[in-house]
Amino acid sequence: MGKCVKHPDRETSYLCMKHNIYMCEECLKCPDPEIHCKFRPSCPVWFMDKRGGKEIDNIPDEKKDGKKEKEYKIIFNHENKEAIVKEGATLLEAAQLADVPLNASCNGKGVCGKCKLVLESGNVDSKSTPLLTDKEKEKKYILACQAIIHGEVIVSIPEETREKKLKVAGMGKKATEKLKGLVTNISPMLRNISLKLDPPTLDDSVSDLDRLHRGLVKKGCDTSRISTGLNVIQELSAAMRDDDFNITATVVQKKCSSEIMRVVSGTSKNRSLGIAIDVGTTSVVVYLVDMADGSILAATSGHNRQAACGDDVINRIICAEKDGVKKLSKMVFATINGLINEAIDSVGENRNNIDNVVISGNTTMTHLLLQIDSRNIRREPYIPTVSAFPILKAGNIDLNVNPVAAVFIMPGPASYVGGDIVSGILYTGLHKKEPLTLFIDIGTNGEIVLGNKEWMMTASCSAGPAFEGGGVRWGMRAETGAIEKISIDPETLDPAISVVGNVLPRGICGSGMIDLISEMLLKGIIQQNGKFSIDPTNPRYIREGDETAFIVVFADETSVDRDIIFTETDIDNILRSKGAVYAGFTVLLNQAGLDFSMVDQVIITGGFGQYLDIDKAVTIGLLPDIERSKFKYMGNSSIAGAYMALLSEDYRKEASDISNNMTYIDFSSNNDFMHEFTSALFLPHTNMEAFPNIMAELIKNKAMLNEKQLNDKFCK
Repeated sequence: MGKCVKHPDRETSYLCMKHNIYMCEECLKCPDPEIHCKFRPSCPVWFMDKRGGKEIDNIPDEKKDGKKEKEYKIIFNHENKEAIVKEGATLLEAAQLADVPLNASCNGKGVCGKCKLVLESGNVDSKSTPLLTDKEKEKKYILACQAIIHGEVIVSIPEETREKKLKVAGMGKKATEKLKGLVTNISPMLRNISLKLDPPTLDDSVSDLDRLHRGLVKKGCDTSRISTGLNVIQELSAAMRDDDFNITATVVQKKCSSEIMRVVSGTSKNRSLGIAIDVGTTSVVVYLVDMADGSILAATSGHNRQAACGDDVINRIICAEKDGVKKLSKMVFATINGLINEAIDSVGENRNNIDNVVISGNTTMTHLLLQIDSRNIRREPYIPTVSAFPILKAGNIDLNVNPVAAVFIMPGPASYVGGDIVSGILYTGLHKKEPLTLFIDIGTNGEIVLGNKEWMMTASCSAGPAFEGGGVRWGMRAETGAIEKISIDPETLDPAISVVGNVLPRGICGSGMIDLISEMLLKGIIQQNGKFSIDPTNPRYIREGDETAFIVVFADETSVDRDIIFTETDIDNILRSKGAVYAGFTVLLNQAGLDFSMVDQVIITGGFGQYLDIDKAVTIGLLPDIERSKFKYMGNSSIAGAYMALLSEDYRKEASDISNNMTYIDFSSNNDFMHEFTSALFLPHTNMEAFPNIMAELIKNKAMLNEKQLNDKFCK
């Protein structure tokens, strides 16, 4: 029993399962009759309102043996929520029914280990999993997706998960400070317009739809090119009269027209929220935004579950051809929806208030996300199915937000340069400025833009996943436990490290790898071809199988109880990645008849660049040896551009202009690129004249090393 949402003095048992609100007999009306609702089969409001109390099809009350199925109450402590579920359901299903946000980014398959709960009491059959530590098992931790219910259960959210809520909300505040002032005139795609219309009379007998249009015009809405779906028209009469012609109209502004998506009785008092999403090949980032003032309420990120199908876009496309795009779409939406859960849970918001969404990603990611055939992206002449998308409805895809929410996909100019780069240009503003700019987003793909307000050229080079941890034995993303900075003592060759989160290390992220290779080169541990030259008697020297390796951290100083090592194969993978990026720079400049000396600034974006040491990146030949003041890091520009487009119609139009004004250069069959790539597979490069400062430092260090060796020999 509960209090009616409109008549708090009335007790009622009719509960809307979707919105978790009670309605008395007078108010019984499904709030969302036109959408598919997973709670509908067991929702008493739908049952009484639409079915007239008759038996609901395909929902048996009894089992075949005539016995009624057992139902149990599941209580979620700290959330003050509960659910009634049938025996055999999982705790994840119970959480979804009770609208308790859990991050199940593997879609309930038990392989991500994120839907952790603490079993306070009750009877569940929990499968054994290596994703829970012995300490967690001692504290009665279970995975919600693997816990089968056999009785009444009380569970709670783990303390570390509750702490993460504060972190997610805190990251939103930091992002707001960084992006504050970027958008001054907020103009979302979807607006909930509250209207108080004049009731019809004999003297004012226009139709309900015309009356609605008249009210919208008074609110400044252009109705000359507005459409209305039949489902809205069918519900219009009742919606207008339920609250004496006080209504809320949901209107989406599209490219050349607008559409009335929904009309409900009563004036809207809900907060309007938006979601900006950066769908990267490796990572996904989500911002939850207040559409009233543009403040970011929460920011969170996670690993793209599609990585199980391959580290790069080519492998993802091949996987989609083999297993179908639907599989990959479900994987990435599981990640996105899990992050949305974290974001709304951290600030106690309702997902149904999310009515504007912008998604930024490379061309392959957006195709796979929307279940669009991507096979021709990797086949000559490399043509995507679509480069500019219409505004979509969230209910038509798997986004776990308001079903009528408007979804804008950032456009992309080519198969291998997508909406994430358009977002980056939108954020950095290089398309409006005079200085000649070299823009680089370093990730699994290295997308490059060269130009200014007069012209822009763009290209993509397959950097591979090495900088984000792929293909490197102890490689990982810049998460807690990742070594992010390294310096090596020239005498002892012992590394001094900095670790994300100030904890014991468990791997090395991209910036740490660049530091390590740079330091090993300058300290004489490796040669310019990437091969080791370290003295075999040094305690850091080790043979791993058939190759030489360097011990970065000894086992007793790690959280994994194993030596963290760096092998010649690891070095080779980094050389290939940095060689592809530098070759991309060189060829793009050559195509424009320019060289590095003519570049006014180099903008570096992407999560990888956050802790990048420019000097060390130049030392290994990832970046050109030019004046260091020309380099500028601007963070995750893809999510920043998505945020701008979320809030502004002007920026959404500007994104389309940017995409249309880029000239794409294809490197796939470019002989110059292969030549430059081969030349760059050296530290820092085969053409040392292009790296005068590094050449001077190498000569200096070699002289010091020779002097040390002579002194050591003399002392002996």
